[in-house]
Parts: sequence; C-alpha cells; structure tokens
Amino acid sequence: MADAFNTAGNHRGVDTSIAAAELAALTSNHLRYVVHKTLCEQGDHTVDEVCAIAGYPRYSLQPRFTELRKKGLICDSGLRRRNVSGANAIVWRAVLRDRKAVAA
Repeated sequence: MADAFNTAGNHRGVDTSIAAAELAALTSNHLRYVVHKTLCEQGDHTVDEVCAIAGYPRYSLQPRFTELRKKGLICDSGLRRRNVSGANAIVWRAVLRDRKAVAA
C-alpha cells in the first residue's frame, strides 16, 4: 500500500535508518489515526497530553503531529500549556476534511 506521507522514505540512507523507516511506515497510519481521533474526541491537547490519553510513548506520536499538521489535519489552537519538561507546548486542535477546526 502506498504511504501518502512517505514515512518509508524518511531515512538517512544507513541500513538501520532504512529499517526503522520501513517499520515506522507500517504503523504510522494507525498512529496518525490515534492522534487525530484523540483530538477530535477529547478536544485540544498538547503532544504529551495526547500521549497520556492514548497510552503511547511520546517518541511514537510526536512525529505524527508534524505529519498531520503538514497535511492540514491538525492546527495550532493558539494556546500554550506546560509539558512534562516544563516548557511551553502547543495545544493542538483537530481539523476535519472540510478544513474547519473542531470546536474544543
């Protein structure tokens, strides 16, 4: 199946990086779905908050936020909250296919 996000091509040309990118491509669609569904159902949240709600480690979901943002499926709500490290973090909002933000 073709990966519309080309996660299989996200590597540095090194054998371990190629293998990791191929593995990521197999799970990325599901993880993008988890992020988008969580934001649609639970409202606006930071990456750390979505990870806690969905039960996934940050390293699994954080790259999916970038992919979803680039495709216009999530957007910056304009809000900020402290993340686990204490830094300000973007509070993300889901966007539906018609490009309207989901009301929080």
